[in-house]
Amino acid sequence: MSTDKEDLDVAVEDLNPEDEDEEPRVEVAKTNLSKRRTIDNMLEERRLKRQLADFDFDL
Repeated sequence: MSTDKEDLDVAVEDLNPEDEDEEPRVEVAKTNLSKRRTIDNMLEERRLKRQLADFDFDL
C-alpha cells in the first residue's frame, strides 16, 4: 500500500537555512498579533454600532 506521503523526505536543516536567530520571527509575530487585535477591535466596534442602530428604543 503506497501513499504520496512517502515522497516527502525533507531534512529539518533544509527548512531553516538561516542561523538559529529567532528574534526577527518573534518581532513579526508580535506585529501580526498587534494588527490582528486592531482588526478585531475595529470589527467589534462595527458590530456594536450595527446592533445599536438596529435597537428599538421605543420599548
